[in-house]
Amino acid sequence: MLGRIQNGRRARNPIQTGENGYVTWQLEVTNPGGPSALPRPDNAIYQLADALTRLAHYDFPVRLNETTRAWFLSLAERAQGQLREDLRAVTRTPPDDAAVRRLSDVPFYNSTMRTTCVATMIKGGQAENALPQRARATIQCRLLPGDDPAGVQATLTRAIADTEVSITMVGQPIPSSVSPLRQDLFLSIERITGEMWPGVQTLPVMDPWTSDGVHFRQAGIPVYGLSDIFFDMNDNRAHGKDERVGVRKFCEGIEFMYRVMRTLADK
Repeated sequence: MLGRIQNGRRARNPIQTGENGYVTWQLEVTNPGGPSALPRPDNAIYQLADALTRLAHYDFPVRLNETTRAWFLSLAERAQGQLREDLRAVTRTPPDDAAVRRLSDVPFYNSTMRTTCVATMIKGGQAENALPQRARATIQCRLLPGDDPAGVQATLTRAIADTEVSITMVGQPIPSSVSPLRQDLFLSIERITGEMWPGVQTLPVMDPWTSDGVHFRQAGIPVYGLSDIFFDMNDNRAHGKDERVGVRKFCEGIEFMYRVMRTLADK
């Protein structure tokens, strides 16, 4: 939900109405092992690697909601050429397959269209001169609002297609929902955005990551995420050692949030 800078100019000020939930699974393969001098046909590391390769080639189906459909259509208003057509085509029912393939190459578009699962950690073997008796991988999934963790695990089982690979959920899933698009709220934020940064587009967004807003939505309280900070779309430093906020952007952000709070408090 951070503001976007494109080609050196502020371009978009998104309003978060939803976010993906997250669930972690552990894949595990065990094996009798033995000395490395006597390789056997079955190998825990190879078997796990094959399972991860099948998972890497699997895509969850595209599923849009009110927010993501409005987001793609809003992006299309200022896009050009093939991208403009693709952003529109993915909102159709059913979505255009060619457009989905092209948009899937962009990580943010891909994670907005569908649930995603990716390997983030791997561990296997116990000695350099021994066949591995165990190999494990951590899979982090980001679930679209409304997705059932049990259903996602069933999909993982089908995609991996190996009954010798155990799939175990780690921790408790945190499902999420989507807050309704409120016209009065959006119009107020759009007006203030235009006053401070003329030409900047205001649009709804569903973030692929998770914030504290998910807990409020679980309690039935609509939540709208709004940032007063802009960053360069092509220079994402989130979670890096050099993550930072510009001094001027910080000061402008305070003024923007002050105006928003004053406006909403008067309603």
